Amino acid sequence: MPQDHTERRVVVTAPPRRTVPHARLRSRGRYPEASGYYRPRTEIDEQTTLGHTYVRSLMRTQLRAALTVFAILGLLVGPLPLLFAATPGTGRLEWAVLGFGLYVPLVLLARWYVRRAERNERDFVRLVEDR
Repeated sequence: MPQDHTERRVVVTAPPRRTVPHARLRSRGRYPEASGYYRPRTEIDEQTTLGHTYVRSLMRTQLRAALTVFAILGLLVGPLPLLFAATPGTGRLEWAVLGFGLYVPLVLLARWYVRRAERNERDFVRLVEDR
């Protein structure tokens, strides 16, 4: 019985290589990094489906904050005409509530909304910038 002295084939596998873009394209700014993967900012700039999803998520969170403020404002201001109609003859109270009493809640709501919007945008920038 003859012995077969041929070596057994070995399969070598490795993760796929990422190609580096041509130096001319990198120098023009089309490829900000030579890491070989698309950053979310690139997805947004090229208006891909993933970039559209990123922008829609930001818009959804901003809309959620705006609707929250609108609902709180409606619950705060909406019942005032009913309250004023239920208590006739209190003209000074009405002016005091409308002139002074609403400003503090309105300023607090506005402050909360601006902080929330800035936080949403800061989170979005962190997501896009990969920080």
